[in-house]
Amino acid sequence: MRISNGFHLLTVCLGGLVLAGCVMTEKYDAEKARSLNFQRLLAQEEKRTGELDSELKRVTRDAAEHEGRNRELEAQLKAVREQLAGIQEETDALREAAAAQPPLPLAAQKDETLMGEKGEVGSPLYHEVKPGETLFRLSRQHGVDVQQIKKWNSLTDDLIEVGQKLIVGHQ
Repeated sequence: MRISNGFHLLTVCLGGLVLAGCVMTEKYDAEKARSLNFQRLLAQEEKRTGELDSELKRVTRDAAEHEGRNRELEAQLKAVREQLAGIQEETDALREAAAAQPPLPLAAQKDETLMGEKGEVGSPLYHEVKPGETLFRLSRQHGVDVQQIKKWNSLTDDLIEVGQKLIVGHQ
């Protein structure tokens, strides 16, 4: 009987070891799965971090470009405001001069019979437009009405360009 009890004891011990081995295998497999899941999540986070770093670099580069463009636009805006202030000063001066100047007597006005088809006498006098010049300023410099300059040069509006050659009178 001793052999059978020993065998039984051995069988129970082996069964316990097998059961313990199964439990250990399950725990090992569970830990392995958790580790693989963690590694997968870590890889995803590293990939997302790389994407965010790239996006941050792009946004930083774009911000620098926008700041440069903003500075350029601010400088242009300042120049336009300065031109507008000059035009307003000229307009005010013209209004003051027009209010202070009495109308010319009829005898002092040009004789329409001596003028050509477009109201000019003799050959045209040209002026090349320089930066900052306006039709108003040219009309004051040459003693001619803005509308007359526009008519001589077939201009539909008051816009002129630097380097443009305009008729500002006749000789």
